Amino acid sequence: MATTRTAATHWEGNLLKGKGTVALESSKIGVYDVSWASRSEQPNGQTSPEELIAAAHSSCYSMAFSHGLAGQGHTVEALDTRAEVTFQPGEGITAIHLTVKARVPGLSEADFQAAALDAKANCPVSQALAGVKNITLDAELV
Repeated sequence: MATTRTAATHWEGNLLKGKGTVALESSKIGVYDVSWASRSEQPNGQTSPEELIAAAHSSCYSMAFSHGLAGQGHTVEALDTRAEVTFQPGEGITAIHLTVKARVPGLSEADFQAAALDAKANCPVSQALAGVKNITLDAELV
């Protein structure tokens, strides 16, 4: 069954001095302030498209990784995934770096690394972000 999720942004003013809000409509969990300054300088309590992409990528990757490992018969005790999305004004999103630390009893390092790379390649958000030329991964089995 397909699902559709919705977010909406209201923006006022020009790019550099304007400001807006982004509402997570499907979940109704919040409305967040966004501005060019929060995107290209310091967040100052506001979010950015890149932070939202990082949230989507880290959560999707974790789901794909845990699903892949379960399909191989492994029990995941814990996965902690961090996504860092780099935005360069004038160029766009130039890099995404995923870092994952996992506790998976009985899993060899080689099988862990193979599963980590498979999840990176096949997570739907990774696939949606295929236009980003530099998506890297550090995976640590703890």
